Amino acid sequence: MSGRPKRLRLSRGLAAARLAARGGARYAANAPRLFATAGEQRQQLRNDLALRTAEDVAATLGTMKGVLMKIGQMASYVDDGLAPPVRRTLSRLQDSVPPMSPELAAGVVAEELGAPPEEVFKAWDPEPIAAASIGQVHRAITRDDRAVAVKVQYPGIATMIAADLGNVALLRSLLRVAAPNQDVNALIEELRERITEELDYEREAANQRTFAAFFDGHPTIHVPCIVDELSTARVVTSELATGARFAELLSWPQEEKDLAAETIYRFTFRSLYQAHSFNGDPHPGNYLFRAGGQVTFLDFGLVKHFTADELRPLVHMVRYLCVDEDPEAFRRAMEEADFLMPGAPLPTEQIVEHMALFYDTVRTPGPRTMTPGYASSVARRYFDFRNPLAAYARIPRSYVILQRINLGMFALLGDLAATGNWRAIAEEIWPFVQASPSTPMGEAEAAWLARRPARAQALFRTGRAACRSG
Repeated sequence: MSGRPKRLRLSRGLAAARLAARGGARYAANAPRLFATAGEQRQQLRNDLALRTAEDVAATLGTMKGVLMKIGQMASYVDDGLAPPVRRTLSRLQDSVPPMSPELAAGVVAEELGAPPEEVFKAWDPEPIAAASIGQVHRAITRDDRAVAVKVQYPGIATMIAADLGNVALLRSLLRVAAPNQDVNALIEELRERITEELDYEREAANQRTFAAFFDGHPTIHVPCIVDELSTARVVTSELATGARFAELLSWPQEEKDLAAETIYRFTFRSLYQAHSFNGDPHPGNYLFRAGGQVTFLDFGLVKHFTADELRPLVHMVRYLCVDEDPEAFRRAMEEADFLMPGAPLPTEQIVEHMALFYDTVRTPGPRTMTPGYASSVARRYFDFRNPLAAYARIPRSYVILQRINLGMFALLGDLAATGNWRAIAEEIWPFVQASPSTPMGEAEAAWLARRPARAQALFRTGRAACRSG
């Protein structure tokens, strides 16, 4: 390892190790009080210590960005072992973290677009409207008077991520602090496999064009279009979208939360089953909300495009389990997808019992309320390596990103306490059912599908959907 990457890995590792050590020392110093108290007082002391640790984690990881910040993000919306105040503290990492300086952001724009932002754009706001783990977003007005959002990658973030991913021992210890109830090895592999894709802004822009083209004109789903001439490997410019953040949505009437959840659900599974693509980063900072279920979807750095062969066994699995109710066919579909070792010495009933939780919301018709408890039980089942099935089950490379449904989308809908007839909505989308609309939103979506302009379908086939000037 050369000098600078090694020094960076050591310095970031030291900062994170100090974070973990501060947490350990905090608990050690309070151990006598914990031992001496009981009942509600002991629990209150534990909660106070956890909150102080979370404040330290949020402040430290927000500054460090990259992989380490993403660990805090994941903990904030997955782990049911965290008390609500702790989760709220960590949720600052979802869309509000310390930004880079205006000078650094301007320097990246100048390197990528050939001139300082004040010359490239008619107007440029040096203060970011959002700052996350890989980059931050600025408002701007183009020379032809279009309001845009400019996503600027942090300089040196690729080197930081490489250093973090190479420090397996550090990641393991830090994950135990941030998400004590999760299997850290599985989370490390998820990070290692996928996070480097998010550094490629050209890939992200291509992904966003694909989704914008597919959902062009949709009644409740909006994907901002890309401004091609102002997008490069480290800068992505798209139309400026407005709306409420997830934290504000939580204060809206339940009817509005239900509609927003229905839009997210339709986006997720319409993308998978019809567009053969899945946006694998369903965390709360990647949405903007407006009344009536209007949702703008942001950040397409982590997308998987499925071939027909890859998608076929997934379709078979949900069909055989939920519609045909054929356990043996479901088992064969799992084997076809390579989720299950052929001939595993387990009864089919045990396999179905283990896997059924992931399909629980769509196995039977009728209204169903998503809850944080259900989302957490799904996450725990996903990471349950003590179950006898674990010795014979695997997650093939093609499907790793799909597990983010279990880790992210269900957690979001659980936080919203969203109620819907998820089975009926799924039947509208499943290619082997294609049922009639079950909700007013479904009726609007069916009308959109019927009238989708030839231009939109042509754009989707070519993966092109750029903003029109003027």
